[in-house]
Amino acid sequence: MAAARVAEITRNTSETQIRLSLNLDGQGQKQIETGIPFFDHMLELFARHGLFDLEVKATGDLSVDYHHTVEDVGIVLGEAVKKAVGDKKGLKRYGFFILPMDETLSRVALDLSNRPYLVYDVEARGFIRDFNLQLVREFFQGFANAAGANVHIKLEYGEEPHHVAESIFKCFARALDAATQIDPRATDSLPSTKGLLV
Repeated sequence: MAAARVAEITRNTSETQIRLSLNLDGQGQKQIETGIPFFDHMLELFARHGLFDLEVKATGDLSVDYHHTVEDVGIVLGEAVKKAVGDKKGLKRYGFFILPMDETLSRVALDLSNRPYLVYDVEARGFIRDFNLQLVREFFQGFANAAGANVHIKLEYGEEPHHVAESIFKCFARALDAATQIDPRATDSLPSTKGLLV
């Protein structure tokens, strides 16, 4: 029987205190508490559409701004994904998805290459209640850096801020689910001609 691909990460700084657990082979069960209702909603969508079991408990300096909490949760999620995939043997490594939501269409492609890079081509701006849509980029930058992932996110078109953010998070979840799958034809080898992923 394959080892469980799970991770638990705790990160404490002067700005945020975060505890996160992740099961890559879950059923989309989630328990999210960040103190930011819209961000909680996005993380719940991520868990459900990637079929990841995800628990997040975050306390941050929300009286200052949402920035630190959103960015640091991205960092911790990236650390959890990197830990949960383990030695990456048999990993499909690449994931891609296009996702429509009403007037919005998003595209995400990613590579769990251990070479962090984010391309975030999203022109949408604005607020969802008091949540600045530009914080979505900070979340994914934190994730890419910590996971060692090459992440490309493009908003093909879309106007309504909630639809834009929701489409991106769902699309990212589906792409990450694809990238973290194990290929039964290659369970004993790394997905690289180099023999290692660096």
